[in-house]
Amino acid sequence: MESRYELIIYWSHDDQRFIVEIPELPGCMADGASYQEAVKNTETIIAEWLDTAQALGRPIPEPAGRLMYA
Repeated sequence: MESRYELIIYWSHDDQRFIVEIPELPGCMADGASYQEAVKNTETIIAEWLDTAQALGRPIPEPAGRLMYA
């Protein structure tokens, strides 16, 4: 699966893991012990989020590209 949603990736000192947030998909987050693992886990979580939204009849946002937060 190739996702076009923006990913925000950061290191959590508290969890000792990389955390990935997908701001366009509310509540959609993943983690991993390495950067690569976190991104790989994100692909799975995005697919599950989209499947669940579709099954519940909820709208699925189109990827917006780069989001600006300044």
